[in-house]
Amino acid sequence: MENLIKPVDYAAKMGISRQAVYAKIKKGLLPSRNVGGKIYIVLEEEEAKREGGNEPSLESQSAEKLLEAKDETIAVLKETIRDLKETNRMITTTLRSEVELLKEAFGEMKTLYAAQIEHIRQEEPARIPLAEIEEETGAERNETLEGEKSDSRNTQSKKEEEFISLERFLEEQGIRKKSLKKRLKSLAREQMEKGKRGVRSRNGSIELSSAKAAKILEKALKKKA
Repeated sequence: MENLIKPVDYAAKMGISRQAVYAKIKKGLLPSRNVGGKIYIVLEEEEAKREGGNEPSLESQSAEKLLEAKDETIAVLKETIRDLKETNRMITTTLRSEVELLKEAFGEMKTLYAAQIEHIRQEEPARIPLAEIEEETGAERNETLEGEKSDSRNTQSKKEEEFISLERFLEEQGIRKKSLKKRLKSLAREQMEKGKRGVRSRNGSIELSSAKAAKILEKALKKKA
């Protein structure tokens, strides 16, 4: 008859855990047999003799236990190292992905910011027409100094008397912002109510001379700044 021992007794004898005993049975490191639905470990002949009374010395048992403990510790440490390496790899991959996402988000923000700046610039009123009016006025003054004063004064007077409706002036200047339009209309109406020269009401609309229109536009832009 085979020498059988319960796993719990074998674990106590060897100084290891029951889980370690069952793990060895599962891996085939310990011979076992199923008797009546219960698992027993099959002892070899030498082990059976030791069970019968030929116990090894205390030093031998201690050495065996130390070796068992060392092997188990090494196995646990190896498994832990593998887990740490895998965890480190996953963390590194995650961090790289997050860095790439941050780069993409920064690029999109930069593009949106540039588009907003361009949109604001396009909404700003064009100052070139006003500069052209000022250059034209300066040229007329030079002509006055170089030519006959009486003829140039008459020409200047005629130009000042050329009126243009406020709506047409706004259209020619390319002014579309409601706030700037409102400011220009308010200044023109104020000049007209004070009886200033170069502004008048005709057919229910405000008309301006070229010089007056240039001055009102300049004043409106200065108020905005």
